[in-house]
Amino acid sequence: MSPAGPLAAHRPPLRYAQPVRVYQRRTVVSPVSTPPLPASPVPAPSTSPPAGPPEPPRHPRLAARVASPVYHPPVLERDPRHLHPMVTRRAAGVLRPAALSTAAVEPGISPVPSSVRDALADPHWRRAMEEEYAALLANQTWDLVPPPPGGNVVTGKWIWTHKRRADGTLDRYKARWVLRGFTQRPGVDYDETFSPVVKPATVRTVLSLALSRSWLVHQLDVKNAFLHGTLTETVYRKYRRAPRAWYSRFATFLVTLGFTEAKSDTSLFIYRHGDEMAYLLLYVDDIVLTASSPSLLQRIITSLQQEFAMKDLDVLHHFLGMADCNPCSTPVDTQAKLSKDAGPPVVDPTAYRSLAGALQYLTFTRPDITYAVQQVCLHMHDPREPHLTALKRLLRYLRGTVDYGLFLHRSSSAELVVYTDADWARCPDTRRSTSGYAVFLGGNLVSWSSKRQPVVSRSSAEAEYRAVANGVAEASWLRQLLAELHSPLAKSTLVYCDNVSAVYLSTNPVQHQRTKHVEIDLHFVRDRVAIGDVRVLHVPTTSQFADIFTKGLPSTVFSEFRSSLNIARG
Repeated sequence: MSPAGPLAAHRPPLRYAQPVRVYQRRTVVSPVSTPPLPASPVPAPSTSPPAGPPEPPRHPRLAARVASPVYHPPVLERDPRHLHPMVTRRAAGVLRPAALSTAAVEPGISPVPSSVRDALADPHWRRAMEEEYAALLANQTWDLVPPPPGGNVVTGKWIWTHKRRADGTLDRYKARWVLRGFTQRPGVDYDETFSPVVKPATVRTVLSLALSRSWLVHQLDVKNAFLHGTLTETVYRKYRRAPRAWYSRFATFLVTLGFTEAKSDTSLFIYRHGDEMAYLLLYVDDIVLTASSPSLLQRIITSLQQEFAMKDLDVLHHFLGMADCNPCSTPVDTQAKLSKDAGPPVVDPTAYRSLAGALQYLTFTRPDITYAVQQVCLHMHDPREPHLTALKRLLRYLRGTVDYGLFLHRSSSAELVVYTDADWARCPDTRRSTSGYAVFLGGNLVSWSSKRQPVVSRSSAEAEYRAVANGVAEASWLRQLLAELHSPLAKSTLVYCDNVSAVYLSTNPVQHQRTKHVEIDLHFVRDRVAIGDVRVLHVPTTSQFADIFTKGLPSTVFSEFRSSLNIARG
């Protein structure tokens, strides 16, 4: 692979003497007019060896495994009723939650067993356990040795679960042999357990670029991913470092194929050879892969499948389920923020925490609930009845918008635009402010945030300026990410703020007495402005879309801003 040459990027003037108070309202692109991705089939691989990435060198410890074929569990066919790559419960006509127990509602499906004896007596679960055991043997997961004197031997257990499709129907029976890692001692039995996870903003940025270039996007699933990891020390049934070991093994293999690891996100891998380019996103054992041509995409998939037991899930898809309740128009009311001591404690705080934590994952594709989720999560340590009421209101809003989602569309523009806002001193307990920002890449929303500021701001200008600094930091990271994706930005990033004082602070070199306590944020933003990466401009409050991340809004304003964020009915 030949390294890419230097990319000449145009730079604007080094300094702007006065902030330019110019604002042009964003044009909202209707998702209905978005042209679909090309549906041309991927050509079948030829009988000759692929002309893609070379065969990687094998780890010394894996030399003995060369003769052993990679174990591939049976591949189940996709449900023929799923004609579209994105299948939601709403589209499938299923508006009920997935049943935790199938014994009563689905008589043809074997229930989850409660013991190994019950599992072995059922042919479905027995077959699933045999597949898991065969995978353990094929990957040479262990060696039978006498237990060491005084050594910590970790015991294991079987876990059974139903894997379901997007419409709630049964996909397959899944059995996994797991180890009780809680008996291990940190620093004695294991050291680091951290495994990198791809950032949501990276995923949306890569998808936005792939869509604008009409690239195919595939999703792959690695079978028994943790079994592919190579541990560097002698252990006795130890799995705690399995995620990290798997990441190291997979990343090493990708490097042999010609990929490079991005510095801005270590779970992003980039391949470039001549005019061919591919992006690979890794989150644990799931993979998102997009390439500039179907042939390159197929060559990479073939190379990965030759090394790992891997299933191509075809076009990237996503699904969501929601229970029945009475809908409402907004996720949060317009009243002041909740106090930590308001009302009596809830009866079941564990259920509150579980539901609030699950809603955090939903914010990855539903930015319109980010502020509401942030508010209910502030009280997870001691939830009260008013907090539970706010959580129920959020669920009612989701019930009425269950078929809404974040849309990405093709865009010829490659500009990066940021909206930042702050709600000054509105926390009734700490008087801290809430910061929020929304980052658009070519009209697509790729990053957003709603977060309480770590310190108390002494003025609204200070609170707004801290919000600007947060938005500028995210924009700087995205500019670095785009440069690594070989898509550098030639223009400055526009950062819109509705506070005139904060706008002037970003370019005024004079240090006032009242701004010394925010000196770090001042210098950081001014440096970005001085080198031409950022321009901080004023925007009227009526067009400040970041308001949706800092406060409750009336239904009409909320609906308008939600549409401006490209959130619409699917």
